[in-house]
Amino acid sequence: MVMKNLPEWVKIVEVGPRDGLQNEKTLISADDKVALINKLSEAGLTTIESGSFVSPKWVPQMATSSEVFQKINRTQGVSYAALTPNMKGFEAALAAGVDEVAIFGAASESFSQKNINCSIAESLARFVPIMSAAKAANIPVRGYVSCVVGCPYEGNISPEKVAEVAEKLFAMGCYEISLGDTIGTGTVTSVQKMLQAVMAKVPTEKLAVHFHDTYGQALTNIYAALQLGIKVVDSAIAGLGGCPYAKGASGNVATEDVIYMLNGLNINHHIDFDKLLTAGWYISDKLNKVPSSKVSNAYRAKIAQCER
Repeated sequence: MVMKNLPEWVKIVEVGPRDGLQNEKTLISADDKVALINKLSEAGLTTIESGSFVSPKWVPQMATSSEVFQKINRTQGVSYAALTPNMKGFEAALAAGVDEVAIFGAASESFSQKNINCSIAESLARFVPIMSAAKAANIPVRGYVSCVVGCPYEGNISPEKVAEVAEKLFAMGCYEISLGDTIGTGTVTSVQKMLQAVMAKVPTEKLAVHFHDTYGQALTNIYAALQLGIKVVDSAIAGLGGCPYAKGASGNVATEDVIYMLNGLNINHHIDFDKLLTAGWYISDKLNKVPSSKVSNAYRAKIAQCER
């Protein structure tokens, strides 16, 4: 069977060290985070979210971000990114030597109000000085839009609202817009409708997708996005992180699972699968948990069986 409308190459943005770990209850030391990030860069990941410059009061796991950025072995061609929600965070990130920063908006008014105590419009206004400072410092800025399909407070989100927020972030100067299904409720139909609405406002090559696997639909939704021309996918090693809005639910789609699917589709990605698996097992052992990746667990079981 011939696969139609699929890209020849896909870029993976690894979000495990930031978006994944920040939702893990077990605190991980700076040195262990550094070791993970180094393993990920050695595996061939070229963009790695390595920390977040937010108040440690709200996100204790990210309190060591400055130390992490100081200690990582920087590999040529790899961009080490950080989330910076405000100017204070941006200044700290700049001092730590980040390669790029990310700002985080939402397509849901309720989500914006409950999470950062302001409206969508107010949140976007807060990003203006960050964009100016980043431009002056020649630091690329990536924009995130959360709740692009569903919201824990509002339910279904209008594709047009997602397109509106994405368009504003792109107009502000974000080089790429990552569309996040924060609670993982998306299906092929809802995801494609959302993407089509956004693609009418923002060039397809400037878009990325970020799926959570709460309902087991992440890989299917990624495949649907690829068919529409999306070539950038966010994922987290070992499926790190949970969903804070669904107790016990899995969080980010696992990088190992995405790469296994891309391999099956003969889509290039330039990532060493064996080294990727090793990185996932490393951080999972540190967390004292099994990976939230079916592929990772299957390979580990296979290896254990061969060693008997």
